[in-house]
Amino acid sequence: MNLSPSRDLDVALVRAATPELHAAAIQLVAELSTSAPSLRYDALESLVAHDAIDLFVASRDDDVIGMLTLATFPIPTGTRAWIEDVVVVSAARGSGAGMALVEAAIDRARELGARTVDLTSRPSRQAANRLYRRAGFEQRDTNVYRLQL
Repeated sequence: MNLSPSRDLDVALVRAATPELHAAAIQLVAELSTSAPSLRYDALESLVAHDAIDLFVASRDDDVIGMLTLATFPIPTGTRAWIEDVVVVSAARGSGAGMALVEAAIDRARELGARTVDLTSRPSRQAANRLYRRAGFEQRDTNVYRLQL
């Protein structure tokens, strides 16, 4: 698959799960994480139907080449947004799909009244970190904590 930046790129907010989207999401999740379980169809349906979640997909020529999840939620200090699970198929990296997904998520967060948009990225993901900086994100001096359940 040769995906150049000049070919039409479409970014869409997913409104319903489909078998085609499910198949693409399974492949994208596998590229994103070797430890994540395979995405079940009912889990995709639940994700798409969730009030606090917006799932965006990037596609070219009807092929899904990337996706991003935006969580938007109210807290006492205002509405916040969090970007998670940004992934673009390896053949399409560098084609503008990642930036288009991030820009769509930022626009949606703004539309929903979010005060900020946060995300995390491992330092080893150098291309992703460059993308986020180009999109206007600034690295924060904070600690991220995780409790495995």
